[in-house]
Amino acid sequence: MSKIEIACFNPESAIIAFESGADRIELCDGLNEGGTTPDFETVKELRAKINIPIFVMIRPRGGDFTYSDAEFEQMKKELAQLKSLEADGFVFGILDENNEVNSEQNTALIELAHPLPCTFHRAFDRANDLEGSLEKVISCGFKTILTSGQQPNVSEGKQNLKKLVELSAGRIEILVGGGLRSVNIGEIREFTKAGYFHSSAITDGGAFASADEVVALKSK
Repeated sequence: MSKIEIACFNPESAIIAFESGADRIELCDGLNEGGTTPDFETVKELRAKINIPIFVMIRPRGGDFTYSDAEFEQMKKELAQLKSLEADGFVFGILDENNEVNSEQNTALIELAHPLPCTFHRAFDRANDLEGSLEKVISCGFKTILTSGQQPNVSEGKQNLKKLVELSAGRIEILVGGGLRSVNIGEIREFTKAGYFHSSAITDGGAFASADEVVALKSK
């Protein structure tokens, strides 16, 4: 059965997602920056209220996905602290200055997160070479890739998403997200044959997930 992950940029959205039947939460801050590391206190409070998996974003800032040595050290430190708060997994993605998957830095974070699973986020959509990047992400040890098929949204990227599902051959989960809503999830699911889907479920241009949209996503 297909599953839904809701990207939540505040604790209110996480509670809405949980109560509306989401299978997993991607917790982050920085809505306008596309997601950054959330506040530790928020993670701690939600952990006490929510019993579905919470995957926490590790991203020190918006912008590109190539980080300085200081930013990388910050990512390691924050991941270790959030691991102690009983997060269920982590979401991050590091590219080098040539937009190649940075195998060394990503692997270091995965080793730090062990045994918790990690998702390579939509930095994948900025990476060069669809097939080559897929293989690099798998070899790093990621369990999931969040992607819109290296296109602006899932509708434009559905051919690549289908290709990724086929190429991955069960070695890694392809988490389909980027402009995904209840109005298009049925078509995208049927076309790509993916099993896991990702949406903010924000329908009014605001900051909070819509309970109705979470339910609608789940039902389709």
